[in-house]
Amino acid sequence: MTVRESDAHLTAAELAAWRGMLRVHSAVFHELDQELEIEHRLSLRAYEVLVVLESAPDHRLRMSDLSRSVLLSPSGVSRLVDRLEADGLVHRQRCSDDGRGFFAMLTDEGRRRLSEARATHLAGVRRLFLQHFEAAELDELAGFWQRVDPGAVMP
Repeated sequence: MTVRESDAHLTAAELAAWRGMLRVHSAVFHELDQELEIEHRLSLRAYEVLVVLESAPDHRLRMSDLSRSVLLSPSGVSRLVDRLEADGLVHRQRCSDDGRGFFAMLTDEGRRRLSEARATHLAGVRRLFLQHFEAAELDELAGFWQRVDPGAVMP
């Protein structure tokens, strides 16, 4: 398969859009992560796990479902849940219908820490990202993400 010359490089607009998305994601993620670590001793990934578990039925999810929800590999989510369990924020529970599977379950301490960290996280999201857009632009942006990855914009 040969690559056409026009396919060998991105246009200036394509490159700006691509690099912009990568750089903004990296910068916002890093800043939010740092704020949560300093203020609440929680990484942004840990915060995300706690949020997902909070909204799950009975505040628990199978580890495989949690992995898909937080966009981490199964081994990555397992290591993160290990740390959260050591901190008393999450508890692993064996699946009764599948002896090999486990649930990750939010503990009362996990709910408390999540509640404490929520204001810091939301203020950071608003300051670092949302404030740069009008409401209609946010709707349009959400539509763009949905076009690239159907299901990326969850209710």
